[in-house]
Amino acid sequence: MATLHLMVGLPLAGKTTLAKQLEQEYSALRLNIDEWHTRLFGQDAEEQEHDDRHGLIEAMLWDIAARLLVLGVNVILDFGFWAKVEREDYRARARQLGAGSEIHYLNVTEEEIFARLAIRNAHPPQGAFYIPEAKFKEYIPIYQPPTPDEFERRE
Repeated sequence: MATLHLMVGLPLAGKTTLAKQLEQEYSALRLNIDEWHTRLFGQDAEEQEHDDRHGLIEAMLWDIAARLLVLGVNVILDFGFWAKVEREDYRARARQLGAGSEIHYLNVTEEEIFARLAIRNAHPPQGAFYIPEAKFKEYIPIYQPPTPDEFERRE
């Protein structure tokens, strides 16, 4: 049975680093929405079309993931999954395809996140968005960490 792995955490929590390790460990295909977005549209986070573009890429990556899961291939969605309802939606989609699902959560303190943000913004890696500190502060109140029941693997 294939498994859908959901990477959960705020930007700069280390999701992509862990996803790359899991990619090897589980022989999985890793799909990172930010890498696709910046390659297609560049640093457009401040543009009006950004959210619509992000949504289109997410839908496209899900289509790829769904096909792979049906074929028995493990998939890692490195999206962030900030809301419980979003996590539950993707886990239900996996179940409908006959795949299992797991949550991989990276819990990093705000202090550490902002230290990482300063470093990344000074030297942004290819495929990563530049995130102004003021914008990042808007993310924190809307982020919903996973609840204990979400950590159980689902078949």
